[in-house]
Amino acid sequence: MMATRTPRTAPLRTTPLRIGCAAGFWGDSEAGAAQLVRHGDIDVLVFDCLAEITMALLARARAKDPAAGYTPDFVRSIAALGPEIRERGIKVLSNAGGMNPRACASALRQALAAQGVALKIAVVEGDDLSAQADELRAAGTVEMASGAALPPRLLSINAYLGAQPLAAALAAGADIVITGRVVDSAVTLAPLVHAFGWAWDDWDRLALGSLAGHVIECGTQCTGGLFTDWEQVPGWDDMGFPIVECAADGRSFVVTKPPGTGGLVTPATVAEQVLYEIGDPRDYRLPDVRCDFSQLSLQADGPDRVRVGGAIGRTAPGTLKVCATHADGWRLLGTLMVGGADAARKAQRVGEAILARSVRLLGERGIAPFSETSLEVLGAEATYGPHSRARAAREVVLKIAARHADKAALELLARELAPSATAMAQGITGFATGRPSPSPVVRLFSCLVDRRRVRAQVSLDDLALPFDDASEALGDVDLPPLPVAAAPAFGGARTRVPLLRVAHGRSGDKGDTANIGIVARSDAAWAWLRQALTADVVAAYMAHVTRGKVTRHELPGLRALNFTLEQALGGGGVASLRYDPQGKAFAQMLLDLELDVPDDVLSSCRRAAPRQLDPLGGRTGQGPVLGANGSAP
Repeated sequence: MMATRTPRTAPLRTTPLRIGCAAGFWGDSEAGAAQLVRHGDIDVLVFDCLAEITMALLARARAKDPAAGYTPDFVRSIAALGPEIRERGIKVLSNAGGMNPRACASALRQALAAQGVALKIAVVEGDDLSAQADELRAAGTVEMASGAALPPRLLSINAYLGAQPLAAALAAGADIVITGRVVDSAVTLAPLVHAFGWAWDDWDRLALGSLAGHVIECGTQCTGGLFTDWEQVPGWDDMGFPIVECAADGRSFVVTKPPGTGGLVTPATVAEQVLYEIGDPRDYRLPDVRCDFSQLSLQADGPDRVRVGGAIGRTAPGTLKVCATHADGWRLLGTLMVGGADAARKAQRVGEAILARSVRLLGERGIAPFSETSLEVLGAEATYGPHSRARAAREVVLKIAARHADKAALELLARELAPSATAMAQGITGFATGRPSPSPVVRLFSCLVDRRRVRAQVSLDDLALPFDDASEALGDVDLPPLPVAAAPAFGGARTRVPLLRVAHGRSGDKGDTANIGIVARSDAAWAWLRQALTADVVAAYMAHVTRGKVTRHELPGLRALNFTLEQALGGGGVASLRYDPQGKAFAQMLLDLELDVPDDVLSSCRRAAPRQLDPLGGRTGQGPVLGANGSAP
């Protein structure tokens, strides 16, 4: 049932709100917070510290120590900047609380008090569904992709909360808001709703604010980090962390970075980040709103400034996504360097021999063989499968990995790596770091639950605050059909070139599913790619890594295609034995696909190509880049 639409209230703030993101993951550079606080002229500082597997790691930490289970980097960064944050009146929001947000708040409160700094700290909880695990299991809860039943024993099970409880904390006067598991964009959407008085059924504005959070949630990935055309990006040693400026009307926002910092903010760098780790761009589901990003517009708004608009919002879903993790035995990953002529073939034989010897020794001890093994010869383009072009490598790295229910079996394999140096090929080295150690395999289990099962709790300085989910009665609505554009005809001469010549891209992961976003470099390239780069073409090229379905989605506003590849990551995260378990190199791999491209399409991409960096690291000038609705300005 749809809730009655709430009239939009007058904005509480009339000037734009500037929000900076200082961390895209647990372990990001600690330079980000200081850069934004001191040089970003920001109103709000946010951190995104949690990945899907991070929750399991924090759950294990809390099991060993009740005072642990959060990300200590966040506490260290904010404590060091406490006096400046107070002086500038900057609000701070972070999901650094992980599995123990109260302990995180307590540690930060003590660290700030040691400097004589008193700030109001709110805590958002309720994402931990451990107490409901048996009930969910009995209700027949199944995994979203595979349909598997909820495992009998879990390491963690957490619902993705939205921005509403965070905004409630800000409304109560919080200076700092620490949460457990929330969607990454919630820490950005909450201060926008709070500052401008947006209603919780103002869907387009909620979608726009969520998009702002999605763009900056991975830190410098939208300011030139990971950009396909990496030679255009100056200042890797001092990358500018992202800032979004948003006005009360909620029609668009500007992506930028602190002045004088490295990096690059263009429509192309922002477009890549929009595509990062999304599925269907017309149905990007968040707790507060269903977003449609297919018709976005990106416009240059000055040096290192990009204006983003065109987000469409629909009724918030009636379910919330839940991320559970469970233990599934042990894995081992070890590497050796092999040098000399025919290094790749030697390395392959060495790996096969080590595994064969280990299996024989296990059998002599009455232990079952490994449940899964993996050999990759890095430097011989093993990750490219049949598309490898390496033929005469003289220096490679052999990666050996295996999985087993018994840790002792993997410890035996670890002991058998070094003997290869005296029993097998010449040129084996790389033992300086010692034997690898087995690590637990943690598998991800994603499911959906009725949002009424999840009750967020908000407290301010340990005092409970009233909170009710304004979206409880909402549910799904059907999507309108996507308009079908006419397919132009392409004639004339063609040249066989890599996809990279006409497009750039970005890849990411969600569990065992990878996504590859491809952005055309010109209008002509977009029209041609819509015809040429089909799901079948991508499925055939990526068949050596993909076991499931490949689906294509269109984003006409960005001149982009997004491909989702199911069962493509060997289990994903720390469950995978691959050297690239998150598909980080998949876009680069696909961009090497050779296609017969019309010459007029190639010419249009050359005209749109930015100039390169000069030898001193500065740009010598920049040609046309992706503009609003895919047009070149």
